Amino acid sequence: MSKDTKPFDCVEMKHKAQRKLRAEYESRKNEFASYFAFLDAKARESDWQREFWAKLEAPCEANG
Repeated sequence: MSKDTKPFDCVEMKHKAQRKLRAEYESRKNEFASYFAFLDAKARESDWQREFWAKLEAPCEANG
């Protein structure tokens, strides 16, 4: 049984994303108290992330 060759490298893709985030942080770090604060702000820029966190932060209606 042979493995299919992926057209991309998952690890390199992750490293590239991390380098991009770190470079943006370095250029804007005076705006944030920490790297964690920067990552939180970046996550909240995304519609998907805002919706995701709103669902988690909302009280559970089932336990009402």
